[in-house]
Amino acid sequence: MNQVFSSTEANYDAKAAVTPEIAANFSNFSFPGYISGMKRGSEDIALSNGLVPAGTLVDNNNDAKKAKVDKGQNNITPSRVVHLRNIPTEASEAEIIHLGMPFGRVTNVLVLKGKNQAFLEMAEESAAVAMVSYFTTCSAQLRGRTVYVQFSNHRELKTDQTHSNSNASAQAAIQAAQALNGQTVDTQGGPNTVLRVIVENMVYPVTLDVLYQIFSRVGQVLKIVTFTKNNTFQALIQYPDVVMAQAAKMNLDGQNIYNGCCTLRIEYSKLGTLNVKFNNDKSRDYTNPSLPSGEPGLDVSFSLGAPGVLASSFATMRGLASPLTSPFGTIGGLQLPGAAALNTAALRLPGQTGAGCVLLVSNLSEETVTPDALFTLFGVYGDVQRVKILFNKKDTALIQMSEPQQAYLAQTHLDKVKLFGKQIRVMPSKHQGVQMPKEGQPDAGLTKDYSASPLHRFKKPGSKNYQNIYAPSATLHLSNIPPTVGEEEIKAAFAEAGFDVKAFKFFPKDHKMALIQLDSVDEAIVALIKMHNFQLSDASHLRVSFSKSTI
Repeated sequence: MNQVFSSTEANYDAKAAVTPEIAANFSNFSFPGYISGMKRGSEDIALSNGLVPAGTLVDNNNDAKKAKVDKGQNNITPSRVVHLRNIPTEASEAEIIHLGMPFGRVTNVLVLKGKNQAFLEMAEESAAVAMVSYFTTCSAQLRGRTVYVQFSNHRELKTDQTHSNSNASAQAAIQAAQALNGQTVDTQGGPNTVLRVIVENMVYPVTLDVLYQIFSRVGQVLKIVTFTKNNTFQALIQYPDVVMAQAAKMNLDGQNIYNGCCTLRIEYSKLGTLNVKFNNDKSRDYTNPSLPSGEPGLDVSFSLGAPGVLASSFATMRGLASPLTSPFGTIGGLQLPGAAALNTAALRLPGQTGAGCVLLVSNLSEETVTPDALFTLFGVYGDVQRVKILFNKKDTALIQMSEPQQAYLAQTHLDKVKLFGKQIRVMPSKHQGVQMPKEGQPDAGLTKDYSASPLHRFKKPGSKNYQNIYAPSATLHLSNIPPTVGEEEIKAAFAEAGFDVKAFKFFPKDHKMALIQLDSVDEAIVALIKMHNFQLSDASHLRVSFSKSTI
């Protein structure tokens, strides 16, 4: 990397932060699209004299079964049976069934794998009419292939007694698909257009804009409301129709936004529509951009179309006090079933215009700050690879993290905190990496490479340490305390380093961990820098983090 670092930074411009998994999995998957125009073909290629010729009904185990279809009128008129053409060979029965479920209950399925065709039998003719009508203007897609939908000539699907196993397999696939979708076998009608999304294990911040970028890959997002309930970040997302909502639920439920964290749990909301009053970082009506933003700094409540249902505003991201933390992996969170993908190169972390790993830190104390101090402090939020204090401007440094998400997390928590008495500023750098000084170039030890450091906290993807990341606080969490070291010895070590200990408490069930409270947040930041990796015994070094608790 041949870059010359200037003393100041300009605009931040880099590629988006996506994990390899996301790029790979999104790239091949196609959601229901909006391609006008439909081709209609004859069932003659699949059926002859009402019999399925050598065509097979295939379940997920590829068991071959033959079936017979009772033939009705020759002319194509509305029927409970829907004919699907151009089905991908690798498509499963469940995927095919899911195409019909938003419109009503599916009672039978027949897949002709060798003919790339399938038949869905709906419980009601009105459901079949709704399905054909919808897919006449909006094309259905499975695994990247456009599927053509029309009425069948046949009034119902029947499997004779000699092929009863075929029918059993079809019914099992239907029940499994309905259970996966949260429906019972007797449920009539489709699911709701409003989804309730819960983000579990939220290691990294998730914002309304991130959710919009993800869910708009499936179809047009009309409205989003975000809120915190039971200390968990949630959102309500409204689509224009149940087909898009169904596709979003089917393909995004259970997926991670980031590697190993921020898991999406999706269910249908009981609300029929969202009534959004403000367009801001908590809620947005994409159909009405003229809505006011509301008063800044105040918690905003939203009427969600049902009495007594209110959404509180999402607590400030800075503290990450709630378990709302999960990342869109290292370019690999979402693993959509059977396929390929959305191009998520445009997905960015909230507040960033790019996805670099390098941070610009300014207004540092020139007399006190060192690369080691910055490595330890920023290492609370990610694995620091390199630190460079600028030779000609020693109150400014470049810090390279191992992942863009870690850089964003460090910026979120450390921007504007006081370090050695000065309020530092942390912002993205336009540089993609920190260059080590060339031989003979003046540096005076201001640039250091920490890539091989044993003190990295997040070496393992999805490390549990991500679940214990908090904003700087006056209370520190101590761990790796040997059984031979007691409270007085630890307090004495902090006092000798110049810190006034206000309170101390061992964990009741685990004396390897303790909480120690200092006089202020500013003092705790310095204490973390000085006491992390402090040698308590021949084999034990103290590990120090910020705590969300108080003593």
